[in-house]
Amino acid sequence: MNGREKSDPAVVAAKPANEAASAVEERVEPRAGTKGNASGQSTHRTQSRDGVSQALDRVRTKARERKTERFTALLHHIDDELLRASFLAIQRDSAPGVDGVRWKDYAADLDRNLTDLRDRIHRGAYRALPSRRVYIPKADGRQRPLAVAALEDKIVQRAAATVLEAIYEEDFLGFSYGFRPGRGPHDALDALAVAITTRKVNFILDADIQAFFDRVSHEWLMRLVEQRVGDTRMLRLILKWLKVGVLEDGVVKPGELGTGQGSVISPLLANVYLHYAFDLWAADWRTREAKGDMIIVRYADDIVVGFQYEADARRFWGDMGIRLAEYALTLHPEKTRLIEFGRFAAKDRARRGLGKPETFNFLGLTHICGRSRRGFFQLRRHTRADRLRAKLKAIKVELMRRRHEPIPKQGRWLGQVVGGFFGYHAVPTNTAALSAFRHHVTNLWMRALRRRSQKDRFTWVGLARLAADFLPKPLIRHPWPSTRFAATHPR
Repeated sequence: MNGREKSDPAVVAAKPANEAASAVEERVEPRAGTKGNASGQSTHRTQSRDGVSQALDRVRTKARERKTERFTALLHHIDDELLRASFLAIQRDSAPGVDGVRWKDYAADLDRNLTDLRDRIHRGAYRALPSRRVYIPKADGRQRPLAVAALEDKIVQRAAATVLEAIYEEDFLGFSYGFRPGRGPHDALDALAVAITTRKVNFILDADIQAFFDRVSHEWLMRLVEQRVGDTRMLRLILKWLKVGVLEDGVVKPGELGTGQGSVISPLLANVYLHYAFDLWAADWRTREAKGDMIIVRYADDIVVGFQYEADARRFWGDMGIRLAEYALTLHPEKTRLIEFGRFAAKDRARRGLGKPETFNFLGLTHICGRSRRGFFQLRRHTRADRLRAKLKAIKVELMRRRHEPIPKQGRWLGQVVGGFFGYHAVPTNTAALSAFRHHVTNLWMRALRRRSQKDRFTWVGLARLAADFLPKPLIRHPWPSTRFAATHPR
């Protein structure tokens, strides 16, 4: 594709001109403003946030004005103020790394610890420790590997990410939503809903990059980072985190591929990788190759692309596989699929004697072609059935463990769990799933209470009163994108 000469490291000048062309403009999903992103992430927790923000504002302004500039002096921004802000942004109950140091232990002598850490960083004596490997269950029954970094590595990674975000937030395109300041999964869901309901979308390519975080090429990643970062000390820091490896079963496995999921710096590096490997190329393909409308929404390695014409979709699918292969990535052969989906999909398929349009999953919600009460097209989004079952299974296990606790304490915990579930899944057209979830949680609570004693006589009437007192009602907390998206991203 022609997009390669725009993004590959081999064709980027070592020291480009000060004035460069403007960034690729998004025709469908406009970019959110980046003003205040650095301070909004972590520095609001410290009184010195103004100094941190002002220093990074200069970096941000330069990155915006000089799109191909390489920044050769960045490490000095990692000072006492930024390190303190990064430390305060870490969750106090986060799991310790291989060093065993917890948040409260480090905070006991914070000033001295941060001063020593800053000195080691700037004189090159800072050494990253291997991450501790842990596994968490996935909805499909498999295990997701996570890398738990040592506390000081978390602090330095967060500080470095804050500095690098000042540059890359000016480069990232509007259809990239994952792990970016001021953006979240519901912004991506809203953008997709707006595109499907207002654009000429008749086909959806649900793309899945196979084991993306495990297969990122370190060589490619460093070449891509070097397009904007020329500070050799900052580059050495990044390379240390990539190569340090993970500790599993008492053995340190060196890092050869991938970026450890769970590390602070990993999401930013993943976005940088896909920005060059996919985003710039896809935006160029949409401009040069697409014959009809085309929309793109990417959240980390979850990619959904909509097309007006099937021919465009199939050509893009083939070209995308070739493009990703150049960056040592592959599309999952079973999870990547093209389906007929959109406002006219049901009618077109009925005319050809076919069944209902297929569904696809994106960010924990199943997207369905539905109809409103008036008979018009309505995008319906339901909680994924496997995610719902997995959540209820986890609640059942925890309730049995807590069954001898005081009932008010159980109720407060369950209220937090149900409220957290509603906080993400309470979208329009998903009320039935929310009600079913609350009903099943109530039923599991009854079973756990009856297991407290063989003589237990707890009744459904009594439990209904408890549920009314402790469990929130299934109310929609995320209105339709026509309200949310228009307010967040004014056109």
